[in-house]
Amino acid sequence: MGLFSFLKKKNDAVAAPSWPPPESRLRSEPSRLASDAERERQREIARATAAKIDEIELEFASDMFDDEPAWDSGRRPANGVTVAAAPDPDDIPDQAAAPASAPAVDESAILYANGQSAAAEQLLRESLATLGSHERLPWWMLFDLYQANGREELFESIAIDYASHFETSPPTWKPIAPASVASQPAQGLAATETFDTLLDATVAPRLRRVLEAQAPNVRLDFGKVRSIDTDGADCLLPALQTLRVSDRGLVLAGADTLITMLRPMLVIGKRGASPAPWLLLLELLLLTNREKDFEEAAMDYCVTYEVSPPSFEAPRHVSTAAPAPSHGDRFMLPAVISSLDPALMGAIEAYAAERDTLVLDCSRLARIEYAGAGSLLARLDAQAAAGRTVELRELNHLVAALLRLLGAGESVRLYPHRY
Repeated sequence: MGLFSFLKKKNDAVAAPSWPPPESRLRSEPSRLASDAERERQREIARATAAKIDEIELEFASDMFDDEPAWDSGRRPANGVTVAAAPDPDDIPDQAAAPASAPAVDESAILYANGQSAAAEQLLRESLATLGSHERLPWWMLFDLYQANGREELFESIAIDYASHFETSPPTWKPIAPASVASQPAQGLAATETFDTLLDATVAPRLRRVLEAQAPNVRLDFGKVRSIDTDGADCLLPALQTLRVSDRGLVLAGADTLITMLRPMLVIGKRGASPAPWLLLLELLLLTNREKDFEEAAMDYCVTYEVSPPSFEAPRHVSTAAPAPSHGDRFMLPAVISSLDPALMGAIEAYAAERDTLVLDCSRLARIEYAGAGSLLARLDAQAAAGRTVELRELNHLVAALLRLLGAGESVRLYPHRY
């Protein structure tokens, strides 16, 4: 959980609070919070605490580390035992489910793959009452199910319970499929740009390369950025605006890092030499679909520059992801993989033809049908047998559980996103 994980209670043997019956949650009956107002108050407190912790962690990280390790280095698996960092963190496989939750994990992954989301949701909810105090995977799967189905209210509800149960900051809402499947850009090669520690005027040629690339998808990774100046904001802002209104898919990795660095640069009522940092913050909040934060920042911008506030417009083809080690251009997978998709399989093979490392970006992938998962793994196993390294990154935990159940993890490396 970052630099402040030592603040957790050390007595993990204490029984977790009892989980309210899932039926009461599904019927929207009152939960253990006294009222809607009290729930909202607790949520705002949790969010404020999480934001402060993130800000402090970022400051410490910039002082202590030249480069952040890959996210899967030393991560905590479902059984609560921390895995020691290996010399090459990329080689650390995904963790399997803990014994107590394995049956629910496997069955719910299959139900979801077969289009039975309601049954998968009910099974996961019921499993939470019987889990050990460290088993987080079913929680993560439930979060992903709600984000894939666009059910923000239920996500926020269990996020507060998760924060209370594990004594950590609650996860934030980041829809897996932000637009309808029909409007998603085609799968295919993604032009990738990973920025260095400083975002300044020197990023202009790199942004131009991305904008001029013919790839149907673009991935911008800000995970290593530690500072940004006005010139950097001036360069990045028009590039993001151009990508937002285009028909290309856009993945923003480490966007929260950039947002955190921009906020201290802004002083309400004090005009700077350029409004670019304000406008870049608004653009990032729009791209990450944070309407409430956008409206608040827009009013502050309006007061500062005495102009009409900009309006919020939900992004169409934008996804968010965690920073990850870069292996050059990636192949973006679509929102849904069906049982028979020869066009997708052919495109993956064409992508693999000239590469030793295959990185399939799953940040937009919401679901794989059961038969489709078998077909995909068969093709990827063949690529691995030919001596290629195969990675699936930014998987949601429902899809990762299904692929692990079908035998992935040895020749095909699985990297689910983090909570």
